[in-house]
Amino acid sequence: MNIKTVGIIGAGTMGNGIAQACAVVGIDAVMLDINEAAVQKGVATVSGSLDRLVKKEKMTAEQKAAAMARIKPITQTADLKGVDIVIEAATENEGLKLKILRDVEAVIGAETIIASNTSSISITQLAAATGRADRFIGMHFFNPVPMMALVELIRGLQTSDATHASVEALAKALGKTPITVKNNPGFVVNRILCPMINEAIFVLAEGLATAEEIDAGMKLGCNHPIGPLALADMIGLDTMLAVMKVFYEGFDDSKYRPAPLLKEMVAAGYLGRKTGRGFYQY
Repeated sequence: MNIKTVGIIGAGTMGNGIAQACAVVGIDAVMLDINEAAVQKGVATVSGSLDRLVKKEKMTAEQKAAAMARIKPITQTADLKGVDIVIEAATENEGLKLKILRDVEAVIGAETIIASNTSSISITQLAAATGRADRFIGMHFFNPVPMMALVELIRGLQTSDATHASVEALAKALGKTPITVKNNPGFVVNRILCPMINEAIFVLAEGLATAEEIDAGMKLGCNHPIGPLALADMIGLDTMLAVMKVFYEGFDDSKYRPAPLLKEMVAAGYLGRKTGRGFYQY
């Protein structure tokens, strides 16, 4: 299938980033959120992002206008009718995702592919809850979407070769580099990244070094662009804890147990950048 129109569920950070990635390469994006304010906020974010590209002369004002015209904001699920693929980029909550998928399936065409941008929930499980498990796949973008080159394509047990080929072609059309992975908690990148961050939190809690020293060590010693504790603050410590819990339960292995300090920080409401305080003050 040649994908020309993409439906996106969620106009938040990931959703509007995916919409921008589509629009700048000439693919129409229909972006859905729960109300007009939420969806217009997403549109405004894309507009601001493209303004910065115009200012840096990486895009003309005409190109920006053309890209913005390709983004259609909607608040009704019924308006997703006619899209070639729906990418679900809602909050990382299984119950919510399942409800959204049922609502979407009632209005889209029989051949339409559904992709989930989940970073930790089982693709096989989500697919099984739909009537098109063979046309269901994980399409995990990384934040910020317009900048990050990687997309993880996660095949559920039921994902067909045709679905995988169509979505792989879409990822490449967006200028991304896709890697294909099997369904497993955390897939590939987060499976490696999140336990590393969790270990850095153990190291901090044991008083082996300060947050600044741990981050400097990983940046200078391993050539990471950002230290693990600063990255945790950027991701959100609540999100980090949720992912580690998924690993701990999914693998039934104590090596994935969340660091007690991580639990304590979340309990205190110190969630990182979004609350102004995490391992660092913002």
